[in-house]
Amino acid sequence: MERNDDWHGQSLKRKSPENGNHEPLNNFSLDDLNEDLFERVLSWLPTSTLFRLTSVCKRWKSVAASSSFKLACSHIPSREPWFLMVAPNLNQSIIFDSAESTWKRLNHPALLQQESNQSYMPVAASGGLICHRNSSGNFIVSNPVTGSCSELPPLNFASQHQPLNAIVMSTVPKDQLSYKIVLVFGELPNLFFNVYNSSSGCWEDAAAMKRNIDDDSVENNSTDDNVVYFLSKAGTVVVSNMQRSPSKQYSSVITTNKDGEEVIYFLGSSGKVIACNLTCKCFLEYPRLLPVFSEYSIDVVECNGQMLVVLLSEFLETASLRVWKYDEANRGWNQIAAMPAAMSHEWHGKKADINCVGAGNRIFICLNSTELCTYVLCDLFTNKWFELPNCCINGQVMDFMSAFSFEPRIEASV
Repeated sequence: MERNDDWHGQSLKRKSPENGNHEPLNNFSLDDLNEDLFERVLSWLPTSTLFRLTSVCKRWKSVAASSSFKLACSHIPSREPWFLMVAPNLNQSIIFDSAESTWKRLNHPALLQQESNQSYMPVAASGGLICHRNSSGNFIVSNPVTGSCSELPPLNFASQHQPLNAIVMSTVPKDQLSYKIVLVFGELPNLFFNVYNSSSGCWEDAAAMKRNIDDDSVENNSTDDNVVYFLSKAGTVVVSNMQRSPSKQYSSVITTNKDGEEVIYFLGSSGKVIACNLTCKCFLEYPRLLPVFSEYSIDVVECNGQMLVVLLSEFLETASLRVWKYDEANRGWNQIAAMPAAMSHEWHGKKADINCVGAGNRIFICLNSTELCTYVLCDLFTNKWFELPNCCINGQVMDFMSAFSFEPRIEASV
């Protein structure tokens, strides 16, 4: 649609150059660009669009395999996230493309298709990479877009025989060529962590963590950390076991605080959020978010470099799903978003469990129960909540229990 604006009586509409000595602009072709500029232009395309365009001609197809093109892609600061879906015995890669709002199937990495590796499950993600783990504690890192994979060396014997609390992954944003994986082991108050660095190709020695001296959350610990007692409005004492899903057994996120220190957050066995400062090698427990109602499910996410908590709770014949942020200055939780009551009420009495992952200013939420299975995308900036359509593969509706967010980057190296 043309827009004609007049300013001081003169038209601002661009005049056609066809009567001058210049070639018409509509004769311009991407084929006229030199290779370097051509690759820079294509590097800005969404990944799905790029793959479709590789069938245009041989030149376009050869670009995707070019090392100089991958270098150009690494200069793109961010890409719209894809969400890799997780379900028991799922032997294919299914993703939700947030840029196109569609479900897609990717070629499952060949290494993970081998019979001996089919028990590997996604446990962490960062940049364009996914980290998988099997029941023996071995790890495989993959790029789900290119299908490339790498097996990590095994952990030392001592670490494998400690309770595992958290698995996080982080990549170097500027080049996507290096990454590290951090594991938090042990039982409170005896925690330690192991780091795998792809640059060195080995696990570093385990480091112990001590409790932060400012942590005053230990004073009300009970003998059974899985059981929570609270006072109902009627004045009676109620006991409740926190509901947890095996799929978020290692639910955790990593952020960098204002002092440049890396901090891992994960859920303790009681539902409290535990923060482990890797730089200072100390940890603390955050205060309980809310009194426990009849049933609830909780998860931690990272959005725009901040740790947030998503909580599904039931009270007074209704259910609510809210997002909370911890105020370090006031040492308290502040609500920053809430699912509309008309949406959350549907989950009352369903004994639902939530598994969440953050991506920028969005949170992808999987709500699961024996009766319902729903996927919701929350935009924290607008506080809008969108229920996603069902994912149908070969005419069958797929049910997923969780998701991992990653950026579709062909240049991400394993």
